Amino acid sequence: MVNENIIVQGARTNNLKNISVEIPKRKITVITGVSGAGKSSLAFGTIAAASQRQVNKTYSAYVQQLLPQFLEPEVTRIKNLPFTLVVDQKGIGNNRRSTLGTYTDIYSALRLLFSRIAQPFIGYSMNYSFNNPAGMCPRCEGLGQIRTIETNKLLNFEKSLNEGAIDFPTFQPGGWRLSRYTEAGFFDNNLPLNKWSAQKLELLLYGKRQTPPHPTANWHKSAFYVGLIPRIQQTFLNKNNTQYQQELQHIVKIGVCPVCHGQRLKPQALEALINNKNIADCSALSLVDLYQWLGSITNSSVQTIIEELQGKLDNLITAGLGYLSLERTTSSLSGGESQRVKLANYLNSGLADLLYIFDEPSVGLHAFDLLKVINIFQRLRAQGNTVLINDHDPQIIAMADHIINLGESAGNRGGYVTFSGSYSDLKNSSTLTGASLRNLGTLKSTYQPIAEFYQINNVTQNNLQNINVKIPQQNLTAITGVAGSGKSSLISAFKRQYPQTAVLNQHLISGSNRSNVLTYLNIFDPLRRYFAQQTQQSLGLFSFNSQGACPICKGKGVLKMDLAYMGSSVSICEACHGQRYAQKALKLRVQGVNIAEAMNLNPQSFSQKFPFLQTAMQILQQVGLGYIKLNQALDTFSGGELQRLKLARFLLKRTSDILVLDEPTSGLHESNIQELIVLLQALIQKYQLTIIVIEHNLRLIGQADWVVDLGPCAGAQGGKILFSGRPWELFNQGKTLTARALQQYFK
Repeated sequence: MVNENIIVQGARTNNLKNISVEIPKRKITVITGVSGAGKSSLAFGTIAAASQRQVNKTYSAYVQQLLPQFLEPEVTRIKNLPFTLVVDQKGIGNNRRSTLGTYTDIYSALRLLFSRIAQPFIGYSMNYSFNNPAGMCPRCEGLGQIRTIETNKLLNFEKSLNEGAIDFPTFQPGGWRLSRYTEAGFFDNNLPLNKWSAQKLELLLYGKRQTPPHPTANWHKSAFYVGLIPRIQQTFLNKNNTQYQQELQHIVKIGVCPVCHGQRLKPQALEALINNKNIADCSALSLVDLYQWLGSITNSSVQTIIEELQGKLDNLITAGLGYLSLERTTSSLSGGESQRVKLANYLNSGLADLLYIFDEPSVGLHAFDLLKVINIFQRLRAQGNTVLINDHDPQIIAMADHIINLGESAGNRGGYVTFSGSYSDLKNSSTLTGASLRNLGTLKSTYQPIAEFYQINNVTQNNLQNINVKIPQQNLTAITGVAGSGKSSLISAFKRQYPQTAVLNQHLISGSNRSNVLTYLNIFDPLRRYFAQQTQQSLGLFSFNSQGACPICKGKGVLKMDLAYMGSSVSICEACHGQRYAQKALKLRVQGVNIAEAMNLNPQSFSQKFPFLQTAMQILQQVGLGYIKLNQALDTFSGGELQRLKLARFLLKRTSDILVLDEPTSGLHESNIQELIVLLQALIQKYQLTIIVIEHNLRLIGQADWVVDLGPCAGAQGGKILFSGRPWELFNQGKTLTARALQQYFK
């Protein structure tokens, strides 16, 4: 008889304390516990990694190097492990040519439909592709937008080239691309641009590719001269280069293509119609409306195509994404939306007895939408699959067949199994999760009077329908509503009217694995200076990016060996043991620790040894990041952790008195959410802040000072203000989906 449990014995990955668990097959298991307790280490770092490594070993060495690489988990044994599919919150592409339609292949089926029955007939399906020369608009090359560089923002005409007249990275003094202009022999490098002739400016900006006739001795012999505008276009705009995006936004103006009017295609493709719509019109419809439009087609010769289209659309609608459109770029999707798109792709799979692992699928979901996702989990279970979910949401936990709770604390104090069993037993347990399920928070009923409001009127943007909104100053306001109801559009309009508003979202912080908490908070240099002063050594000795770097791994802490067709191998540097620093730096100790050991401390321990940085450490603990190590690379943080790190930097600088947080409860345990609510209210009192949160968490909504509820549904069926006032009024009087969720939660 086949064992019905996946057995994990002796898991020690990251902070896991040699734990053993059993996960029932063909059931839904939820892993809970506070942030940093070890949930991801168990689900992804141990179980998923072990499965993927075993699968990869079945391929040839050449194929293995092309597959994703997974670190070997620290675990004694795993038995009865099925093939595993990981559905995480990572984005599904940042290419401007990638849309929801192209990613899901729905647009390919739609192209096939139009190639069969659209009139006038224009030929095969590639004629409807905006990513193929056969169909793309020649003016914008299928992007629907024209991006033009504004020369008045690129150039400072008061300066010369040597003084930094070109305001773009690598074109400024010391930048290697500047030499392509200063050493070409064409220009007076010390003359301000406002004194140049029109011909010289034209050559600087738009000069054609050529070999300079009289370059300086420093000119590279194989180099060509190209004007500034075409060079930036070719290097950064046309190649979808992810570098310097913020700097590009400063100099680039984006406009709708004047030829295709944003529809991406050649005129022939846009003139071909089915039931009075061209293919771009269909791509602009919400998925719900597109599904209904397909139902109006009665041509029997294409019913197979229509059934395929409606099946895929139905999966996305079931996942709560019916408000999206096929033209939506994948780079604009949130982490939660990206995860649900991936989830929808699995619903029609003929495979069974798989292990699906989900990373916080409740993120970005209203309680109403979450019911649809729960239905998907139950469908996957009914198809004979095992579902493993990392999540904090009470709705997700309540529907589980089995629950594993890790904790009770985070980091080194976590990593233990503190509960394993049913929902009812968990609710009665002594765990933090059990306590939070018994105490759902309060519905706030007493308030301070509101003196002043921020007001925005007659807002029409995206799906917002001429709305008027008031936000109370120096209060905590929750913006609520189902996904796609217009919450982000409302905040965008608010920021336009009040540009001093600071918006903290969950987007990745630009940086490499050399960027860490200390560098992001701009407190690494004070620490280095302190070590240099105390040891009477140079400042550079305490930087792993400079003089102090380990000479073997160059300050990376790891060595990567490329074994060609046998794949690559990553190992801890034996010279510095992963500490990144040269031995000379590691031998120097201040307050009993060397520089690498100091960076490996958590905020509380660090502030005890280095009290001059105590303020920053206290703020990290206040925002719920007291469990992290200060040398943790930014590219290892979750979306929720990144947002809290941004909040910490905001509090250190405090550049605004209006703060917007986009779903600040993401990735937080319910006990941490209660701490966050207390923190936000304390910040309002201490700094006289106005805090606005886009939020679905009912515990937080119930304790807000003010609620603005949008809806009633998503997309074109949303964009209206359904309620504005106190949470208890919404609970008592409201008939919206948010009101119903509050009533169910606080009943």
